[in-house]
Amino acid sequence: MFIFKFIRRVIAFGFLLIIVIPLYAAGNIWYTAHHLSPIKSDVIVVMGAAQFDGRPSDLLEARLQSAKKLYKSEMANVIYTVGAGAPGDRSTEAAAGYNWLIANGVAKKNIQAIPKGRDTLESTKAYVAQMKKAKLDSVLIVTDSYHCLRAITMAKDLSVTATCAPSETGPGALENAKLRYLFRESAAYLAYITVGRHGISLSDRAL
Repeated sequence: MFIFKFIRRVIAFGFLLIIVIPLYAAGNIWYTAHHLSPIKSDVIVVMGAAQFDGRPSDLLEARLQSAKKLYKSEMANVIYTVGAGAPGDRSTEAAAGYNWLIANGVAKKNIQAIPKGRDTLESTKAYVAQMKKAKLDSVLIVTDSYHCLRAITMAKDLSVTATCAPSETGPGALENAKLRYLFRESAAYLAYITVGRHGISLSDRAL
């Protein structure tokens, strides 16, 4: 009888963890999205999103608009656009963002395209490597509101100071973001903090 009670308790505890841990992650993501405090930094980084033959998607364009506004407000003097292309693409997310910013009044000399990264971690590694080559220490990340916590966490894990400014318009803006985006981001955040951190080596931190 004792064994059965013990097994039931273990099972109940397991179910509790399955429920509580994702809710805790979702709560942190939601809280971060509602309490962001962007600070003046060495560089603004626009996280990549889909592009169509060099034309930014609505999601990416909203990020670029926010980055331009921050740049004009002198929150940083340099903008990095980051992101590779999908197989068969003639352009990249970084190039699409780079060209959009130039077309919308940002000086070419103050933008750098980093056409690497098909996910958040690889994109973060790519821009942090470039920051460290340029001896830059702080980054203001521009991305969707619910993506901010994961993006900040990855940047800090790579030893740079990071804050986040969310898109103010478009499908990733806080007022437009759907609940499924929060749940999807919660799963991605949990995957990173439990497994994905192992993809960051000491050499990545010391770049």
